[in-house]
Amino acid sequence: MDLLLSKILAEEFLSPIWISIKIATLSGVVVIIIGTLTGRLLARTSFKGKAILETILMLPMVLPPTVVGFFLIVIFGKNSIMGQAIEWIFTQPIIFTWSAAVIAAIVVAFPLMFQSAKSGFQGVDRDIEDSARVDGASEWRVFLFISIPLASKALITGSILSLARALGEFGATLMFAGNIPGETQTIPIAIYIAIDSGNMTMAWLWVISIVVISFLMLLAIRVKQE
Repeated sequence: MDLLLSKILAEEFLSPIWISIKIATLSGVVVIIIGTLTGRLLARTSFKGKAILETILMLPMVLPPTVVGFFLIVIFGKNSIMGQAIEWIFTQPIIFTWSAAVIAAIVVAFPLMFQSAKSGFQGVDRDIEDSARVDGASEWRVFLFISIPLASKALITGSILSLARALGEFGATLMFAGNIPGETQTIPIAIYIAIDSGNMTMAWLWVISIVVISFLMLLAIRVKQE
């Protein structure tokens, strides 16, 4: 029992958990903001090529994570314009850094937030929004005080699902951010490494921890929907 407790309290065990939580939290904030705004925009506008744009935005949800990681390497690699610009500004490449792990989590989690937000805003009665405009409310006030509250259930669901997806991201993170203990080693990567090295005790501890966290997130959705 003492040995198990010492493993749980060890930095080796706690580090991937804190890294995963920090990455999921930061990427979740970005995804929630961008996903909400994009969902609102595409729920209320119609233009040529909209279906193609929405398909592109949803692609990370169906593509293999390794493919997503490959595209991120191509876009942000040293030979790309984006990668060279980032290296010039920050004096170091973004690949195999904590920031890379956040970007990977944002890309794979965005479709869930976007789709939930879009569905939520499509369900908002436009007559209520128009009434607020007639009363003199600006577009931002309508958005903040009418649209968001009425679409809140969908937005909360999308937010929690996005956080859970970011927390469980593996393939794209491993390819784009690598496995650097104390910096980019998240829970899923730590589980993979532990199994590969035959350390089943640590693998089980990390599996239990991510299952508990994910369960609580999904439970929060169920409670909110009742």
